[in-house]
Amino acid sequence: MKIDGTPFRSIWVDDTDRWSVRIIDQTKLPWSIDLARLTTMEGVAHAIKAMLVRGAPLIGASAAYGVALAMRADASDASLANAIAVLGATRPTAINLRWALARMQQALQPLSPAARTAAAYGEAAAICDEDAATNQAIGRHGLPLIAARAASGRRVNVLTHCNAGWIATVDWGTALAPIYMAHDAGIDVHVWVEETRPRNQGASLTAWELGKHGVNHTVIADNAGGHMMQRGDVDLVIVGTDRVTRAGDVANKIGTYLKALAARDNGVPFWVALPSSTIDWTISDGLADIPIEERAASEVTTMTGRALDGSIATIRVVPKDSPAANPAFDVTPARLVSGLITERGLCEANEFALREMFRDLA
Repeated sequence: MKIDGTPFRSIWVDDTDRWSVRIIDQTKLPWSIDLARLTTMEGVAHAIKAMLVRGAPLIGASAAYGVALAMRADASDASLANAIAVLGATRPTAINLRWALARMQQALQPLSPAARTAAAYGEAAAICDEDAATNQAIGRHGLPLIAARAASGRRVNVLTHCNAGWIATVDWGTALAPIYMAHDAGIDVHVWVEETRPRNQGASLTAWELGKHGVNHTVIADNAGGHMMQRGDVDLVIVGTDRVTRAGDVANKIGTYLKALAARDNGVPFWVALPSSTIDWTISDGLADIPIEERAASEVTTMTGRALDGSIATIRVVPKDSPAANPAFDVTPARLVSGLITERGLCEANEFALREMFRDLA
């Protein structure tokens, strides 16, 4: 995608030294576009934990480059095992992390230490290129869902939750890819952007992305989504996901389940966009088997934004002595999902349909 006309991916190897890794520090958006340089595996682990990079596909791609940086420093078996373990412990819910690390280990373990560094950078680059192509395909397959509702020439209103755009992937995004393609095709599409407390990824990241691309959008409070559906102001919901079970249960940013319930009650289609790397074929019961990350209470008790004087400030929004809980994800049962948008096409959210579409992976 582009930032002010300049083509960008969310992660890339530095153009000058050709070994360090550059990312957009997403903790600084939308206030500033800061490019961070990652030079060690530990630095990548920190970037994932602290959410300088986030979004299941980008977490996986970042971890792959973390392994490459580890191999550059020390390509021994012990170093490879340590990198897989350290990076694998950074975020528990997003399955793309485990998928990317398993792919890196499979590619590097049979090689001699002398051959591992170049191979690691090559494999990480391949993961990134494939992710961009996969997400572009998701956009193509999701586009007809929007186009069909624009047949009468009226505006199409899409509601999304959290951020599943190009900065959550290597490029294009998952849930936002069909929206970008609809906009670029001249379809009058408008996006209801839920703020997505507690980290406000919708208000800060999705709104920033859509604005940079020129897509009409309106930021709303998380609790307004159901109201918009009741009024007939939402044509469809499209969200991303961090893990999908083989039975079609979906783990996504906290609050997604409530939107699925509201969509079902109001007859609004609820679609989930994902690459096949987000499917966890080892589990079927999302509620029982998907680990839900519990993040710091400070994300709930404080908020950061731009003050009226232009400075960036963090303020406390709850009483000093009040504790807070912060589950980062929830699980939407497959029965509430209208369908899945994948790189191979549209798919029902059930085990039979998933296995039919991905026979070579299941």
